[in-house]
Amino acid sequence: MLKKLLAEFPGRNWSLASVKRLLHQIDTTGFADRKTGSGRRRTVRTDGNASVVEELALSQEEAPGTHRSVRQIARETGITKSSVHCIIHRDLKLKCFKKRRAQDPTEANKNKRLACSRKLLRRFAEHSVPFIWFTDEKLFHVAPLVNLQTDHLYAKAGTWKKQLSADRLLRKRLTFSKSVMVSVGVSLLGYTNLIFIDPGVKINGSYYCDTLLRQQLLPAIRSVSGDFFTFQQDSAPAQRARETVALLSAETPKFISPQDWPLNSPDLNPLDYAIWGILQERVYHCQIRDVDHLKERLIEECRRFDQNIIDRAVNQWRDRLRKCFRAKGGHFERLI
Repeated sequence: MLKKLLAEFPGRNWSLASVKRLLHQIDTTGFADRKTGSGRRRTVRTDGNASVVEELALSQEEAPGTHRSVRQIARETGITKSSVHCIIHRDLKLKCFKKRRAQDPTEANKNKRLACSRKLLRRFAEHSVPFIWFTDEKLFHVAPLVNLQTDHLYAKAGTWKKQLSADRLLRKRLTFSKSVMVSVGVSLLGYTNLIFIDPGVKINGSYYCDTLLRQQLLPAIRSVSGDFFTFQQDSAPAQRARETVALLSAETPKFISPQDWPLNSPDLNPLDYAIWGILQERVYHCQIRDVDHLKERLIEECRRFDQNIIDRAVNQWRDRLRKCFRAKGGHFERLI
C-alpha cells in the first residue's frame, strides 16, 4: 500500500519513512496536522522583531513616503531579507499594494475636475452614454518601454556576470526611437479604424480641423452612428483652438466643449484608462523591426480588438465621474 501511494504521487518526492510517520499519526491522533510547537525553533521571527519590522514597514501611515523597503529593514535591523519577508507576510500578514505614478493636480485643476464631473453627470444620463464618441491620440514607439524591475535573465548555477555577453545582459534601445502617432474614436456603438498622423507634422488647429477632423475622424464616426452623436476630445491646444470649436459647433449636433472637459484627466477618458494600454500590450507581443512593421501591428491588433473591451471601459465612465466628484476632483482610482 505504501509503495502504491508513492507511485500515485511521484511529483511529491515523498520518502517511505515520511509516509509511515504520517499514517501512524493519523491512526493515533486522527489528524494529519503538525503539532503546535513542532518543527524548527524560531530564532529570528520573535514577537520583538515582528514589532520592530511592523513599525518600520507601516511608518508611512503617519508620514507618507517614509516607510522602509525589505532591503532597508534588513539593513537597519540586522535581520536577513528572507526573514524580514517571512515576518511581513507570514507573521504580520501585511497586505502589499503596488504604487502607481500619478500627476499631482493643483487646486485649480481639482476645482475644474470637480465642476466638470458634476456638469457631465447632469448632462449625460445613462441612456445617452452610448452616443458619446471618445477620441484621443497616442504615440507608439518602435522601441517599446520596458520595466527593468521585472526584466530578468536566468543563468546556470555558478555562472558569473562577467561570463555573460553584453547582448544578453543589456536591454538596448536607440537614442532617438522612431514613432507613429495615431488617433481613434470609440463608443458603445463601435469604433473607427486607426488614423495615422502624417510624420513630422505639427498638430496645430489648422491641421487638426482640416485633415484629422473634417477628412477622417468625423466621416468615420458618421459611417457608424449617422448624424446623431456626441463628440468628445481632450483639452490639447489644437483641440481648444477657436477654429476647432467653431468647426465642431457647426459639424456635430453637440459636442463636449473644452470648458466642459476637465484638464489633465486621463482617468476620465476610456481610451486612456483602459483601451490604449491593452492595445499597446498586444502590439508589442513580438519585436518591432521598424516603423512600417509597427503600423502593420497596430492595424492588425486594431482589427482584432473586441468591442466588449470598449463596452466595459465606456460603461465605467459615469461611475468614474461620480468617484471624481466624491474625491472633490482629486485622485479616485483607488476607490474603484
